[in-house]
Amino acid sequence: MLKFTRNKLATVYRKDGRTLAVHGVLEDDIYGFEVDLDIGLFNLEILAIRGKWNRMENSECPRAIPFLQEAVGFRMNEEDFTRKVQKIVGRKACRHFADLILECCQTAKDAATMILQEEGQEKPPDIEIDELFGKSKPAISVQEKNHPPGPEVTGGMVIDLHVHSLPASPCSTISVEQLIEQAKEIGLDGICLTDHNHLWAPNQVEDLRQKHDFLILRGNEITTEQGDILVFGLEEEVKGVIKLEALREKVLQAGGFMIVAHPFRGFLTFGVGYLGLTKEKAMARPVFKWVDAVEVLNSKVSEEENSFAAQVAAGLGLPVTGGSDAHGPGEVGNYATRFPGLIQNEQDLIKALKKGGYSPVTFRNK
Repeated sequence: MLKFTRNKLATVYRKDGRTLAVHGVLEDDIYGFEVDLDIGLFNLEILAIRGKWNRMENSECPRAIPFLQEAVGFRMNEEDFTRKVQKIVGRKACRHFADLILECCQTAKDAATMILQEEGQEKPPDIEIDELFGKSKPAISVQEKNHPPGPEVTGGMVIDLHVHSLPASPCSTISVEQLIEQAKEIGLDGICLTDHNHLWAPNQVEDLRQKHDFLILRGNEITTEQGDILVFGLEEEVKGVIKLEALREKVLQAGGFMIVAHPFRGFLTFGVGYLGLTKEKAMARPVFKWVDAVEVLNSKVSEEENSFAAQVAAGLGLPVTGGSDAHGPGEVGNYATRFPGLIQNEQDLIKALKKGGYSPVTFRNK
């Protein structure tokens, strides 16, 4: 039985006549961190922000702190406030910091409304909590998000091959029920649950299929010394880090399929060009010798990284896929994979992946 605890708290006080101070804390079974924000009482502008890790998942986590400063100057009454926080803080720093900042901002907005009403002043512009977390705001267009366009979504079946749910993936902030509801709402034909080093039981997924009358498939995002691999068809729960060669042997024996996920995400901050990584050098990376396909549309990396992955895959002659890598509300279906034929179960999926002829697509808003 999965057990996972997450506690989130935001408190606010009036620092002076024009400023609110907000303190936010997140503690769960993996992470522990805090943020402090100074927010303008009248214009709801982030004036200062400070962050601190109390408990980290890995040694890369401290890199997130400097990027929090890029949210200074954002105002909650700006139409694209939520998107900016999620894009700048969530992508460059950490999505959990972004979520906590948004909750702190909502707390500050509520406090500012009460203070100004008590003092007989005009309240700040209304910002609903659903809007802050992307549940009711219009979806962002591909052009707005500055992602590379995928092929036109026409015919066949469109499946998001890369999604994460809470608590199976503790880094996610969305339940499997919410994922399914949102996938159905935007018109996807199916999703594949690829939680980190977690294997869903067949009966669990079948119950979800029956309940929602929707295609739900099982996969697994497994951590190797060469990076994250999306695995399909392996009925074995792999914990911790495994050697890629050993994983390949297991998957071959099971008749499964392997896709390297976001292969150049490590260059998110600096960009591949700054590190002198050429397509030829990238093609020589050992990971590409052990996988069957390459994920080239992933909404958690930059346009440059997706484009570079596509160039490398083309140079190697490997098939390419798309997946949202959804970890939160409003993300499922950002990218997906279009299959030309009918897929009704996991056996169909594996056959289709091995056969080829599929393509990555930008789906949301189509």
